[in-house]
Amino acid sequence: MAVREAGSRWRRDDAQGTDCALRELRARWRTASTRAGWRFPGDWGAPEVDEVCAAVLAGGDLLAALGDLARARAFAGADLDETLADLAALHAVLEGDDLECLDLDATPAALLRSTAIAWADAALSRLHAGDITDTLSGQANADYLRVRLGEIYAECRRKGFCPADRYVLLVATLDLTKVDGWSRLMAMVLVGDVLRSVFDGGETVAVLGPSVAVVLTERDTTLAERASDARILIKDRLTLDPDLGPSATPEVRIQRLPTGEPAAVNLLRDISRA
Repeated sequence: MAVREAGSRWRRDDAQGTDCALRELRARWRTASTRAGWRFPGDWGAPEVDEVCAAVLAGGDLLAALGDLARARAFAGADLDETLADLAALHAVLEGDDLECLDLDATPAALLRSTAIAWADAALSRLHAGDITDTLSGQANADYLRVRLGEIYAECRRKGFCPADRYVLLVATLDLTKVDGWSRLMAMVLVGDVLRSVFDGGETVAVLGPSVAVVLTERDTTLAERASDARILIKDRLTLDPDLGPSATPEVRIQRLPTGEPAAVNLLRDISRA
């Protein structure tokens, strides 16, 4: 059965039924993707996921929607194997296969090729772009934060002290698993605004992933108080948006830096996929 034909069983004629079908398809796809090996469930949801579901339901251009999703996955840090396993999970859902026994090799070649090419193009552009700013939120991105960490570790080596004794990462994470579409992006814009207002003394605020922002700051006597202020303000700002509210639960924590720079780079990668 062709993917588009399989997708037809999810379609509904009325708007309310279509919305219900989209949520159902999205939920089953997320469950299947997790079983297929998606490592960080918190960052699976994206506006492009809804675009793919909408293309399935409306019989739209599925290849184009999957290409947009693949590019979003690449920019978010998902590797190619994980992205293709996610695609295989969608295909299994559309085909009505047993989600307990996913066959990752059953995905049609056309879908695999289109998704892989889009992911590779985005990964290469990200590698060579040299852009240090997240387009939507205006905060520094992970590339710039890695540069700043390199500068700090070099300074610490020159001055003979350990970075872990002087600097920390304040990590602000949102649980956006119940938030759909572009509201996820708006949530991170709000988080960035709060962090910039609380940490306004030259600290580096950066977006590391679809639901993670961090502040690279010195350890001082005001850190705990400012972390608490950030948590309260983020919650207050999210509550004002009815599409976010109680669904986007903030967590703010202090993360010590490791002793060595390579370990710090690995830490950033792990945090970005939280």
